[in-house]
Amino acid sequence: MPGSSPLRVLEPLNRPSVADTVFEELHQQILSLELPPGTKMSEADVAKALGVSRQPVRDAFYRLSKIGFLLIRPQRATTVSQISEEAVFQARFVRSAIEAETVRAACEKLTSEDHKALEDILDLQRQAVEAKEPIRFHALDDQFHREICQRSGLDFAWDIIRENKAHMDRVRYLSLSFASQHAYDDHLKVMEAIKARDSATAMALMHLHLSRIKEQIPRIRANYSEFFAGAADSEK
Repeated sequence: MPGSSPLRVLEPLNRPSVADTVFEELHQQILSLELPPGTKMSEADVAKALGVSRQPVRDAFYRLSKIGFLLIRPQRATTVSQISEEAVFQARFVRSAIEAETVRAACEKLTSEDHKALEDILDLQRQAVEAKEPIRFHALDDQFHREICQRSGLDFAWDIIRENKAHMDRVRYLSLSFASQHAYDDHLKVMEAIKARDSATAMALMHLHLSRIKEQIPRIRANYSEFFAGAADSEK
């Protein structure tokens, strides 16, 4: 799974979208650990590898540093950050608080058409589990959570979540080798509660779903200790 991989040359792009595309490319490679923690990153090297100028790379580096994926130190090498357990637990706290409220709103607002759209995502998730495609599963996992926010009229909630979940994302990705079925099963139960308009159950299930990462971290850290920063503070 984790390991270094050459950056892929991008197809010619319209200038206004280059920075976003570079950001998404690097974001995906850091998330999937193709660029593992500790990897040194050079604006010039990345620009050459992706076939773009240095400015969009500089912009992407800044955005990645703001969400916690890159450590930029003046006069020293820019590196992919190690995973911070403290940041993971902070992200879990933020997500649990926000997403419990989004599923409560979903129980009240979502229509049968919305339910069908979410169930379609879950069907694709099932296929990803069966095919053992972690990258695809993770993308669909995000899509399921994002769609609940957006279809509930709470687009801003997902914006807040995405800005805070980078460290959590890498742990979640590493967990998919043994926990993707559990994540899918959790989503099915949340979906059932939303359709039943049972907000109390939906909120409790979302809390449970997002808390599973606390049980997964020790196992993941035991296998990938070099990816983690120092010991975390006491549980958040």
